[in-house]
Amino acid sequence: MPGSRLMRAIRVSEFGAPSVLKLCSDVPVPQPGRRQVLIHVRACGVNPVETYIHSGSYARKPTLPYTPGSDVAGVVDAVGEGVTAVKAGDRVFTTATESGGYAQYAVAVDDCVHKLPDALDFTQGAAIGIPYFTAYRALVHKAHVKAGETVLIHGASGGVGVAACQLSRALGLRVLGTAGTPEGMKLALSSGAHLVFNHREEGYTDKIMKATEGWGVNVIVEMLSNVNLSKDLQLLAHGGRVTVVGSRGSIEINPRDTMAKESSIVGVALFFTTPREKKECASLLFAGMEAGWLRPVVGPQYPLEKAAQAHRDIMESPGAAGKIVLTM
Repeated sequence: MPGSRLMRAIRVSEFGAPSVLKLCSDVPVPQPGRRQVLIHVRACGVNPVETYIHSGSYARKPTLPYTPGSDVAGVVDAVGEGVTAVKAGDRVFTTATESGGYAQYAVAVDDCVHKLPDALDFTQGAAIGIPYFTAYRALVHKAHVKAGETVLIHGASGGVGVAACQLSRALGLRVLGTAGTPEGMKLALSSGAHLVFNHREEGYTDKIMKATEGWGVNVIVEMLSNVNLSKDLQLLAHGGRVTVVGSRGSIEINPRDTMAKESSIVGVALFFTTPREKKECASLLFAGMEAGWLRPVVGPQYPLEKAAQAHRDIMESPGAAGKIVLTM
């Protein structure tokens, strides 16, 4: 019976602390439907948003029980009717799954499945999905960056930060980054930032302004808006844009700061990416993998059964250093 295979997967049956992530070993392997791909998962990226979802504090709540995870890398096991872009045996990565990625097998819609070049291993493949697609959406689709502009990447050593550094450099931008640890600062520099600042240092924003000779930056990619947004508006050049990628709460800003620079604050959500935008982004990223500038940085790796620990660590870490990945 094709439907009788069982697998190990993380299941969440109630919203709450990381301890709600439970390993089950008797979960049925999902079947690919029309335009769907079944992937034998080798690694799955852990994204900060997944910690908000299991806590129940995220706007879109999944139906319980569910398996978290969207960024898997692995080998195509089987394809449903109408799938032509990939076939059984192909190495792939995803930007979303239907059944959840913290599992030995996952089903994904074919337009969320992309080929993984041989130059990258599965843990690197698991670090591409949400970080690189988010960075591209923020920089290209929302901020409309132009070569020669200056970008500031707040939190340049995390998953999205590293992706934004590499992409910005490839797009011909002057790249400034911030990080909270010496290790993170080093990582941002090796990922393409021209200059890096320690955001734990008193007066670091003055140093950023000085680095732009007082003109300010054209674009800010902001991972922690509830801490930085008010300062960001003062760091912008005329016509500057802040792209809001992450926020953990509210903040007070002075709207006059946007008038002074005719600046804009733009929200970024991958959820709204159109199929055409996905294709465009995937094409550029694939070119980057071939050319060698797209090099995902894998941080701590955890076996599947340690998913709860991975979630605790992503929330409590003093400074990110690459992408947290679960291995199967």
